[in-house]
This record gives sequence, C-alpha cells and structure tokens, in this order.
Amino acid sequence: MYQFMIFSTVSRYISRTLVLFMLVICPFVSYGQDEGIEHEAKIVEFFTVRPNKKAAQADSTIYPSKIIIAPIISFSPETSLAFGAGAKFLFKMKGSGDETRTSNMPISAQYTLENQFILYSGFEIFSPGEKWMLEGNLRFQSFPRLYFGIGDQTPDSNEERFDYNQTLIEPILLRQTPLRYLFAGAGIRYNRISGVEFKNREGLLVNSEIPGSRGSESVGAELAIVYDSRSSLLNASSGWYFEFTYGVYDESFGSSQNFNLTRWDLRHYWTLSEKRKDVLAFQFIGHITDDKAPLSELAYFGSPEMMRGYYEGRYIDRSMLALQVEYRRKLKGRVGGVLFVGLGNVQPEIQDFSAGNLDYSIGFGLRFLLDKRENLNMRFDWGFGEGTNNYYLNIAEAF
Repeated sequence: MYQFMIFSTVSRYISRTLVLFMLVICPFVSYGQDEGIEHEAKIVEFFTVRPNKKAAQADSTIYPSKIIIAPIISFSPETSLAFGAGAKFLFKMKGSGDETRTSNMPISAQYTLENQFILYSGFEIFSPGEKWMLEGNLRFQSFPRLYFGIGDQTPDSNEERFDYNQTLIEPILLRQTPLRYLFAGAGIRYNRISGVEFKNREGLLVNSEIPGSRGSESVGAELAIVYDSRSSLLNASSGWYFEFTYGVYDESFGSSQNFNLTRWDLRHYWTLSEKRKDVLAFQFIGHITDDKAPLSELAYFGSPEMMRGYYEGRYIDRSMLALQVEYRRKLKGRVGGVLFVGLGNVQPEIQDFSAGNLDYSIGFGLRFLLDKRENLNMRFDWGFGEGTNNYYLNIAEAF
C-alpha cells in the first residue's frame, strides 16, 4: 500500500509536469516548420528589448545587443514547482568583432511552492578580442534544506529540515594568456549563511558541533584558471571547458573559519554526427575542502545539474568527485532526447575514494528547442540513483 501511494504521488507530479511541458511546446509544434520559425520569432521579439537598435542599424560594426525577458517555470525536488521571471542580457563591448564571443549576463528571480525565494545570476563578460574575461556568480536566497548527516552512508530516517538565508557574491577577473582560450586570474568570494532555523530542536544538526551549522561567513581570495573553447556557452556541440579555482579563507579577511577550498569543472563535447545532430558530452567535477570548513562549504552530492536523481545534499562530506556522460540527439523538428549516466560520491578525504564506494545515476530526458539562434533548450529529465529517483524541468542543459 505504501509503495502504491509513493508511485501514485510520483505519477501525479510527473503527469502535471508533462502537461506543463506540452503546454509550452504545443504553440510551436502545432505550426509547420516555416510557420513555427515565424511564430517563434514573433514570440521572442515580443519579450526582447534592444537597447542599441538605432546605433546598430546605423553602424554595422556595432553588435545588436538585446535583453530577453521571459517568465520562468521550473521543477526540482529541492524547490518543487518554481515560478518567476528572468532576463538575459546578450551584448558585445564596443570594438568587439566576430573573434569575440557574446557576453552573457542572465538574472532570474523565482518563488517556489516550498516558500523559497531565489535571485541568481551567473555571468560571463568578454572585453574586445577576449583579452579579459569577467565571470562569476551572484545569489540571494531564502531556502529550506533537508539534512541527513555527514558521510555517504546516512539513512533516510535521519531526514530533518532547516531554513536559512544565503548571500553569495563571487566575481573573478581573468586575463587571456598566449593560448587563445586559456585565461588566468583571481577574484574574491563572499558566502554568508544567516537566519538559520531548525524545525526539529532535537535533531542531529542543532545538536552537532559542525562548524557553521548555525550560520557562517566565508570570505576568501581565489586563484582561477579557465579554458573555454566551447562552440556555444548555452548548448555546446564541440570544444573543451575547464575551470579551476583555489580559495583561501581566513579570519583576517572577515571569514568565520580558516579553511581552503579547491574546485574544478572539466567538460568536453563531441559532435558524433552533423546530420543527426548527435552530441556526446562529458563532465568531471571535483570539490575538496578541509575539516575546518563550515557546513555551507562542504561538498553537496546531487542537484538538477550534477548526479541527477539525488536530492541536493543527500550526501555531504569534505570531498566529492563526480563523472557524468550524456548522449544528446535531435529526434524530430525541435524535439530532442538525451540519455545520461553518472558515477560519484563524497568522502572525508580524496584518498578515500575507490571504485567500490561510488554511487550511480542514470536517466533520460526530452528537449525542446526554444530559441534556434541561441540554441537554447527547455529540458525535462528523469534521473535514477541508488534507491531514489527525481525529475526536473528547467531551461538550458545540465552542463
């Protein structure tokens, strides 16, 4: 009976999400190919503001920048159904030519059925000729989270909820090296956790001695290396991406704890067939910190982008490694499909990882091409892990 109730609940959520997915894509599918393109162009233009339209018309060397404003609907196990609005500012600085990729400054604000508020921006800005690149993240959120304990063997029965507010500011300025796509630089990172409230006053977390369990401030200086030869920032079909950051956090900077944090994100994309638009995507992620790091800076396993199927933070520890492979294929018209598989886990130390303690993630998904020019997809993914499964509705690829 209990299993039937779970299946019924999951089926009901999936049905609602698929209905939502079809409501979004049907206005496009119902048209023929040419009519669909024209219909899409009208919809995109309706939500587009062109701040330098007259200047670009008068001078062909000026890139026609645009701000695309649109409603946002997404779903994940961490947020449930989320509603909001987003704006994506696409532009090139004065003097930039075809050799300079388009700068991307998105911002989104969402409110969820779990009473969460999320304001987020992850930006990449290129100077003319890509001599300089400014990238980073901004996040302001009020967020409830589930906690199961530290380690990769925590039982589901440990589940407890706590609420918190987060302010994250992370700008990184990088200079192009003699290699075309290689950048090196430095930045700062400020991550404040405040307003922590425990729903269970007798739970594991409220009685723990974990640094930062009642709030923290992480203030640090970062060194960074970025290599980015992707064909597209939003949905690459070829090229490499590698980002490595090493951060030092110290009380003399204003940090509540002294610790170091190392992170990397390595990706590669292959086009297997130009005709069928087959793409094979690979990602290898690492996150390593020490025993003085606060709770918010530990490695959180699972998310809508990494090891799909697991609730974000289902497993937590000081080190995490995760490998993902995704096969993407165009099916018909604007519709595509993906298959993905992942291996990973968390451990106290990097040397504790072995083939025997890795967890798996497998799944499949549907894609619908929302914007052909930007190659931007809506995605619906259903991921399965060891004893768990979750599904996700979002914009843009997982990686």
